[in-house]
Amino acid sequence: MDTLFLETFLAVIDCGSIAAAARQLDLAPTTVAQQIKALEKQLDNALLRRSGHTVKPTAAAHRIIERARLIVREARDLRASASSGVLPVGPLRLGATQYALMQLLPPALHEWRRRYPEIEIYIEPGNSQELMEQVVSGDLDAALIVHPLFALPKSCEWIALVEEPLVLITPTAMQVEDVLATIVEEPFIRFSRKVVGGKLVEAYLQGHGLKPKSQFELDGIDIIVKFVAEGLGVALVPDRPEANHEAQGVRRWEVPGPRLFRTLGIVWQRASVRAPLVVALNALMAEQAT
Repeated sequence: MDTLFLETFLAVIDCGSIAAAARQLDLAPTTVAQQIKALEKQLDNALLRRSGHTVKPTAAAHRIIERARLIVREARDLRASASSGVLPVGPLRLGATQYALMQLLPPALHEWRRRYPEIEIYIEPGNSQELMEQVVSGDLDAALIVHPLFALPKSCEWIALVEEPLVLITPTAMQVEDVLATIVEEPFIRFSRKVVGGKLVEAYLQGHGLKPKSQFELDGIDIIVKFVAEGLGVALVPDRPEANHEAQGVRRWEVPGPRLFRTLGIVWQRASVRAPLVVALNALMAEQAT
């Protein structure tokens, strides 16, 4: 059985349609359909059923999905282990948050393509929690994420890349004499408590006994900055090193300690055969940051 057909099958399942899987795999939809039919013939079972423009797995497909994932992972690991080069063969399957895609990865990827043109990197965008789960399950080799507020599994390695302290941001024209009083007295824009940054904000507020006048609860630093710049309130956010506060129409103010930090870094499975690729990528990101 060709593991390539299994990879195609899993892509269709994950994407929900043959057309979407074809785009992800950079194949023609007819090629994807042919590979699925060939796999169905080998297994002597229908694997997909159409539902409008999407496809759904059949009962037979449900029975083999997890085993198919395991076979595909083991086949990839086998190819990587057999490599005679300094680094194992790719591809490196890398998860990345929006921030990592915008700020951390591009310079390192340019250098990666120059140094290791034969080793591909596949990028899976997502939020930190989803990407962490995919690293633990083995669906991703590594991920650039925000460190969760709990200990990572012992099977995982972690390298911190960026630490972002919580700061108060206000409209540019606002003068602040007492940061804590400003948080309580002004309309307050919360960072969503569903994500790590928002949970840090909540921990800071509770730690200082602050009960602000919450107006909005938003997920995303950029939109929070926009609301503050428009004069809709003040906010506590992780301070990103590349942020140009004046150009964004806000001012930043350090908050009284103890200071809390949001930490961004790279996580991977310690036992992964592609761990050397992760270490090499991390080295490039460190080089580009200096």
